[in-house]
Amino acid sequence: MELATIQDWTESQVLLKYAEARDVKYRVYRDRGTLFQEICDVDDTPIHTLELPDGMKLDKGSYEVLLRYVLLDIVAA
Repeated sequence: MELATIQDWTESQVLLKYAEARDVKYRVYRDRGTLFQEICDVDDTPIHTLELPDGMKLDKGSYEVLLRYVLLDIVAA
C-alpha cells in the first residue's frame, strides 16, 4: 500500500442545519494515485471516506467546505 498524507488529521466543528454542530476529524491522503478524504468522529468512529476526483487537490479551507457538504448529505440520509 502506497499511502501519502496530503493533510494529516484535523479536528473541526462542522455547523449543520438548525444550529446543530458536530465535532469530527478528517484527513486527506493519496493511495496508489487516488485521493481520499476520510472523516471520523473525534472518538475515531468512522463516518465516511470520500474518493475525490482526479486532480482535485485543494487548499485546507476547501477541504473544510467539502467536509460540511459530505456531513450534511450523510445526516440527511
